[in-house]
Amino acid sequence: MCLSLCLLTGCSKTTSTPQGKLPEEKVLKIGLVPEQDVFQEMERYQPLADYISTKIGMKVNLKVLPAYGNIIDNFLSLHLDGAFLGSFAYALAHSKLGLQVLARPEYFDFLSTYHGVIFVRRDSGIRAAKDMKGKRFVFVDKATTAGYLLPLAYFKEHGINDYKGYFKESYFAGTHGNAIKDVLNGKADIGAAKNTVYERMAKTDSRITNDLIILEASPDLPENSLAVRKELSDSIKNKLKGVLLTMADDRDGRIVMKNFGARRFIVTADEDYEPVYDYARKIGLNLATYDYEN
Repeated sequence: MCLSLCLLTGCSKTTSTPQGKLPEEKVLKIGLVPEQDVFQEMERYQPLADYISTKIGMKVNLKVLPAYGNIIDNFLSLHLDGAFLGSFAYALAHSKLGLQVLARPEYFDFLSTYHGVIFVRRDSGIRAAKDMKGKRFVFVDKATTAGYLLPLAYFKEHGINDYKGYFKESYFAGTHGNAIKDVLNGKADIGAAKNTVYERMAKTDSRITNDLIILEASPDLPENSLAVRKELSDSIKNKLKGVLLTMADDRDGRIVMKNFGARRFIVTADEDYEPVYDYARKIGLNLATYDYEN
């Protein structure tokens, strides 16, 4: 079974069914949040989608979403069946759309979580919140825990009630990778991002380890998990969950998992996102009514 990939539009091709032939099999549309650039995301997720396709007997159509904050709108407009979502994007989608989480990856270090980090250039002289006044802060997106909720909680804890007035400039980079690069290259003085992206980039760019320093870290949060629309049939939900949870028992599955960078998928439930809900409560954010546009 081949992977049907519609990178630019997220829409499957529709064709007429010749007389005497079976209709085209159903396409399962899965979205991806933009942690890094679109090509890196597809390189990582396409083999996984292809494997799922062969196991459930349905084409999997991947779509890298243009922005975290548009996940709710895009999920509806693109008629997605599910998405691999970061912790805050999932919490939003669960609160607004009722998405149900199925599973998340566990990595070779036996961790299935990530945490947010706030970082600066080592030579910046910034080591605490009081040193940040008048500086430039780069967020990722209003719909990320690591790239937005963590900084907001950090600001509140350190008495920064109006961060827009406290900083010379604050803006959204759109991806964790871009936020890290902006601080590394001096476009911003302080940034926030996921530690997993930070560490992944550090493996290929030694400047991240040599030139940056981490000031703050959040509690552990569930790694990007597959969540699906509640209306999806139980049969398909069970197939998806079953394939993910048994990949490590299958030779081809283990190869795909190794290339994906994980050892297996594990069961994930809404209760695992309590740290996100707690962050939201601490800063007075109502997820059901939250304006997630940057």
